[in-house]
Amino acid sequence: MVVTKELADELPAEAVEAAKARAATLLLAFRHGNQLAFDQELELLFEEQVEREATTLLVWIAAEAVRKAYAPEVGDRVLRAMANRAPRDTSMVDVDEETVDVARLVEAVGDGDVGTVRAVVAATADTTYLLGGLLQAVAMMLPLLPEGEAEEIAAELRRRHGGRTGRASGIPEARQS
Repeated sequence: MVVTKELADELPAEAVEAAKARAATLLLAFRHGNQLAFDQELELLFEEQVEREATTLLVWIAAEAVRKAYAPEVGDRVLRAMANRAPRDTSMVDVDEETVDVARLVEAVGDGDVGTVRAVVAATADTTYLLGGLLQAVAMMLPLLPEGEAEEIAAELRRRHGGRTGRASGIPEARQS
């Protein structure tokens, strides 16, 4: 059994694991262009005064990624090039609303075209915009449903997914098809 001595200024092992998870959350939000999740995670870090630990872990994760992707001499060149072209303002994540094709997604779902659905989702840098567009499409379709149909759809979704009852318990069960 190996026993390690924890130094006074070191983080306990549990705190390191928690910080790694937070750093990963921050990186995922940045990578997927989710500004809301990115800002929320940053706010939590600032509130708890753990910016230094999170920054250290983000650098460690980046160093591991560079180490695994490149030979040492190439990795240094890549990092120097990144440092030279770093943006002045790094507070915003990279989002691309223009690549979101909700109409194509709705058509593919309607046609049962799984390949196209996967391709649209994979090609969308920021899936939060795709989800937002899909919600907008659903909201536009709801008034076209016959009276009571939306409630039946909600009841069916609750039945399938075991969701909470939500609104009043008087929602009818979905029709059997």
